[in-house]
Amino acid sequence: MTTVGILYPGFSAEDDYPRAERLLGDGTRLPLVHTLMREDAHRVDALLDVGSEDVLADGAQSLAASDGPLDAIVWACTSGSFVFGWDGAQAQVAALREVAGVPATSTSFAFVEACRALGIRSVVVGATYPADVAERFVEFLGKAGITVLAMTPRGIVTAAEVGTLTEDVVLDFAAAVDRPDADAILLPDTALHTVELLDRLDERVGKPVLTANQVSVWQGLRLAGDTTPRPGLGALFR
Repeated sequence: MTTVGILYPGFSAEDDYPRAERLLGDGTRLPLVHTLMREDAHRVDALLDVGSEDVLADGAQSLAASDGPLDAIVWACTSGSFVFGWDGAQAQVAALREVAGVPATSTSFAFVEACRALGIRSVVVGATYPADVAERFVEFLGKAGITVLAMTPRGIVTAAEVGTLTEDVVLDFAAAVDRPDADAILLPDTALHTVELLDRLDERVGKPVLTANQVSVWQGLRLAGDTTPRPGLGALFR
């Protein structure tokens, strides 16, 4: 049985992970610890604090103490990883790996690996964040050789508000940001509920839609050595 530990900042769409466990349907465990969020704000200074080394170390230690051995661990926060830049995000993951003693990643790197696995080279980004934060994700993807054809920010400041967006809003947002020349659509916020919408998102736009909680689970499983194809979780898992 594979166990992938999830470090999740604050409270917004953490219920996507037990939903993912159910949809995986094979006994995979995704134990989750809420990491410290002193301020819920999609603002650079607040995000640097959310993803700080001491916060993640405390979360990893809490996870190990409460849920036993892990096969991998994921910092399930996109903005709290890409805001550090490519090198800073790598250092963040390296520190987490050292504390946890298992393979580690963050959602930002999971997006890159998901694009590579599907042969995706050009994307559009539908970001719930303010524009200045979203631009840092565009820069991060550029470091990986992924071309962002367009980025549409919604300008939502708090993760809590993002977590209240309805299914119809998420589906409409993905359709609104699409471009015919894009290989895929990326929805980068782990505060966005998407796990139960993945097939519907792909069908709505006729191409892969990669979402933050989706890629976090997918890459965590890959790091744990589990590459089994699975239905019901979008093109990425199929």
